[in-house]
Amino acid sequence: MTNPYESIAKGLEEAIGHVSGKQNNARVHRPAQVDVAKLRQRLGMTQMEFAATFCISVATLRHWERGDRQPHGPALVLLNVVDKEPSAVIRALR
Repeated sequence: MTNPYESIAKGLEEAIGHVSGKQNNARVHRPAQVDVAKLRQRLGMTQMEFAATFCISVATLRHWERGDRQPHGPALVLLNVVDKEPSAVIRALR
């Protein structure tokens, strides 16, 4: 087994290689993209209701639905959880 320094150095080298486009053993975890308009419609919510329920600005929601922008980072994670377990998220936010 390697020491902590070697392990961190190897991980950093893999991350740099991945960003540079080199093939390596780095694992990349990305949440799936969510069709926000379909999700909102499936939940039977207006844009105002959806935005208020999940603490998203209406303007941001509209950009996502028009395709001007894509959700990323924590917003994309939230939308994936809402897509799979909407009632759990709603309960947690109340």
